[in-house]
Amino acid sequence: MGLWWLGQAGFILKSPRVTIAIDPYLTNSCHENAVSSAVNVDRLFPVPIAPSRLQVDAIAFTHSHQDHCDPQTIAAYRSAGGKGPFVATGETMDKLAAMGVPNSEILLTWPNKEHRIGDVRLKATFAIPYGGDDLTHIGYLAFIDEGPTVYFTGDTDYHDLLGYIGDYAPDVMVTVINGAFHNLGPNEAAKLTAKINPKVVIPCHYDLFIDNSLDPRLFRSCLHAVGLADRYRVLEHERTFIFPD
Repeated sequence: MGLWWLGQAGFILKSPRVTIAIDPYLTNSCHENAVSSAVNVDRLFPVPIAPSRLQVDAIAFTHSHQDHCDPQTIAAYRSAGGKGPFVATGETMDKLAAMGVPNSEILLTWPNKEHRIGDVRLKATFAIPYGGDDLTHIGYLAFIDEGPTVYFTGDTDYHDLLGYIGDYAPDVMVTVINGAFHNLGPNEAAKLTAKINPKVVIPCHYDLFIDNSLDPRLFRSCLHAVGLADRYRVLEHERTFIFPD
């Protein structure tokens, strides 16, 4: 299994047979379309790949916020010939439909719903949203046939119920660590890691906007406090992570 970090909570997952993008944010639209300058959402690093060059078998979204489901990214991808399936919850499905994505290309999902894409079973998981603007946040479990299982937390606040993911014994856990906006902070992410007990844990959602960033070493320190510092892996943009590594 290969993972390529696009920045923020965006990833490309590569199995032996298919390539899936999760929450690809490949423009600077949050900054360009900002209605307020109170929070700086200008990109801290360039887009790693133009959305028109994205070649994937499916795109999965955890929720409808613009840094996860970006109209400019999707428009450029589709204009270049990219198609679904687009895996999405209800509110994200409505947003995709408003962009002109036909319903035939959208796979509606919800916690515990599973879709097969090639040799990957993509199962939506429970997550706690930031606020009332999108109450259908999810994460994902990606089960690769005869391969590892990867858990993406999505944007979520902490809840003991999230520990149920440990029943699926994921090999790799990808977790948000930006404690602002009701997401898991470093300490909460480490607490959840201890409950789930993956072989490897990768932090994300701390790198793109200066007003929503932190040093991932804080997460490593919190993992050390729960005896799991050896599970920590920090990814670099544009560098492929292979599991087993």
